[in-house]
Amino acid sequence: MTPAEARLWTYLKGKQLEGRKFRRQHSVSQYILDFYCPASKLAIELDGQAHNSAMAAEYDHERTLFLQATGIQVIRFENKTVFDHPEWVLEQIRTAVNKS
Repeated sequence: MTPAEARLWTYLKGKQLEGRKFRRQHSVSQYILDFYCPASKLAIELDGQAHNSAMAAEYDHERTLFLQATGIQVIRFENKTVFDHPEWVLEQIRTAVNKS
């Protein structure tokens, strides 16, 4: 896990967020999701600098389209945001899981 993934996992593990179970490194077809909530069909992706290139952006876009086609909602956060604004990140995740 990256440092940002480890930090976010401290908030998600053990059904701490809205009583929802989250999985780490969950595979869907050929993709591995950073975090996944099966009850809400929600994928959470954390993006570091490796995602800043045009090629990576295209890959992420195609991946998101594939996941959405399977009924999975995808939300993304930059690694830095997890450290700088954790409450905002958690509020966005709460909103997403409560939509289901």
